[in-house]
Amino acid sequence: MRTLILTLGNELMRDDGVGLKVGRVLKERGYNVLEAGTDVFLLANHYKGEDRIVIVDAILSDKLEAGEIVHLRGEEAFEKLKAEIRSAHFMGAIDGLKLLMAMDERLAKADIHFVGVVVREIDLGMELSDEVKDAIPRVVELIERLSRDSKTPKGHP
Repeated sequence: MRTLILTLGNELMRDDGVGLKVGRVLKERGYNVLEAGTDVFLLANHYKGEDRIVIVDAILSDKLEAGEIVHLRGEEAFEKLKAEIRSAHFMGAIDGLKLLMAMDERLAKADIHFVGVVVREIDLGMELSDEVKDAIPRVVELIERLSRDSKTPKGHP
C-alpha cells in the first residue's frame, strides 16, 4: 500500500510547526512526504494516487493536554475534528481535504488517517513547547507503523 504523508503547519508560529518537523524526520528516513505548510490544496497538484494518506497537523483542544497525540481514521476524522477538536488553521485540513475528495474520486477512495498533536502555544516564534517537542518521536513511530501496515482493511482503526 503506497502512503503519502501530508504535513501541515507554520513553523513561524511556534507549536503550529510540529507537523512540518515530524515530516522532515520522516523524509530523512525515506518516506513519501509532501510538506504543504498551511495549504492543504497543494495535495491536488502532488497526489499520485497513493492508497493511504496520513495528514499530520497541530490541533487545538479544550479537553486534551498539550503534547497529546490524536489518531483518527476515515469518517471519524471528519466527524471528530468538526465536533471536538479544531485545526489550528482558518480552513482546517479536514475541510480542505473534504473539498478535494469531492473533486478527485481517487482521493475519496484513499485510506485517510489524521494524526494531530495538541498544541500549547500558537504565537510568533520558531521554538516548540517542551510538551509538543517531546511528542515528535511518538508521532514519528505511529506514522512509521501506519506506513508499514498494509493489511488493515479500510474502515477499521
